[in-house]
Amino acid sequence: MSVKQSLNYKSAGVDIDAGNELVNRIKPFAKATKRIGADSDLGGFGALFDLKKCNFKDPVLVSSTDGVGTKLKVAIEVGKHDTIGIDLVAMSVNDLVVQGAEPLFFLDYFACSKLDVEVASQVIKGIADGCKLAGCALIGGETAEMPGMYSAGDYDLAGFAVGAVERDQILPRETKAGDVLLGLASSGVHSNGYSLARYILEKNSCDFSDPAFDGKTIGEALLTPTKIYVKSCLEALKSGKVKALSHITGGGLTENLPRVLSKGTTPKINYKSWKRPQIFDFLQELGNVTDEEMHRTFNCGIGMVLVVEKNDADEVQNILENAGETVFAIGELV
Repeated sequence: MSVKQSLNYKSAGVDIDAGNELVNRIKPFAKATKRIGADSDLGGFGALFDLKKCNFKDPVLVSSTDGVGTKLKVAIEVGKHDTIGIDLVAMSVNDLVVQGAEPLFFLDYFACSKLDVEVASQVIKGIADGCKLAGCALIGGETAEMPGMYSAGDYDLAGFAVGAVERDQILPRETKAGDVLLGLASSGVHSNGYSLARYILEKNSCDFSDPAFDGKTIGEALLTPTKIYVKSCLEALKSGKVKALSHITGGGLTENLPRVLSKGTTPKINYKSWKRPQIFDFLQELGNVTDEEMHRTFNCGIGMVLVVEKNDADEVQNILENAGETVFAIGELV
């Protein structure tokens, strides 16, 4: 009778020790995002947040969840993992501020075939960096090692953010013809349209290591982190002059802006009123992409739009510029 080999979780492809090492390595990252209301440490079964400490009078909770799409494929192929976490946070917290909400906390989900502690820690450090930019706490998350579910070297990311807004300050408010559209400059492609971007590169036999512009490679240009607009937009909201905000993600200006407008109003946009980041010209020329397709796939240089009364436009623009934004008057409602 032969002696059978004793099987264990590690031989099945899941390394509990590596998971524990990752938790210990990322604890300082999470601690650095601590804010009022978030006092618990990583490692519990659930994460606690004390809303009462935040001094809201009549709060409504707002939640958002998202990923970063196939931008992950670019990060994995380029081997640069330290900023993709910023993208993950940005996609959720920018959606929260559109409702008028202040982001309070964030949780992440990291899944892979085999846990590479170095790669995972870089990703989660990026998530913590994004949380600091948004002023929210990274209070928990989940790391899943699933051999057979993902190819070697691949990983997936998802995130979940919760914010709060006073009931009487929920956006959007009523908009009308004559209202002005203020566009905030994007940092680049952000986290939408990467399936088309990668298809364009594939059709032209381009590598991520090929030169693009300004001394950057294609990969470096595509991995520019999504801009987080939370702090500047919260400053603008304090004025009471903002009627609506629209986060320009998949669908571009064409499809995102109408979602926050009152019935009977439609945006009239002057697409020549701002200078697009070079990456969009690069992709459009390389792929012979129509203007219409560009406008409904990419943000094309505008990552957030605010709707304000014409008489309030200068005041709100000054607030945003003082908060570090590049602002363009991109059109009006008709």
